Amino acid sequence: VQLQASGGGSVQAGGSLRLSCAASGGTFSVNTMDWYRQGAGKPRELVAGTTYDGRTNYAEFVKGRFTVSRDNAKNSVYLQMNSLAPDDTAVYYCKASIRRTWSGWYDIWGPGTLVTVSS
Repeated sequence: VQLQASGGGSVQAGGSLRLSCAASGGTFSVNTMDWYRQGAGKPRELVAGTTYDGRTNYAEFVKGRFTVSRDNAKNSVYLQMNSLAPDDTAVYYCKASIRRTWSGWYDIWGPGTLVTVSS
């Protein structure tokens, strides 16, 4: 099973971007799907997450600006980012909690997608 993210890019402050991440490869179940980010010289931090039944959680620094959603039929999670600021510049990663038929739950990470916000 692997994750593939897309939607990163460059935008001016105040603009919007939408990130997408899809899990694929074999037979599996997906529980939580989360977005993290890592700015230059900073630790990776949780941005937003969602459970299979649609519960969501957000970091304080994105509340009211970012919206996480998912499509279980597509094993996909999305991050709508509005009112972007230069401090949002980072590589954004998706993470999913996956279970195969022969395994317990474990986490997988996508390769990351770069978001650059200019002032």
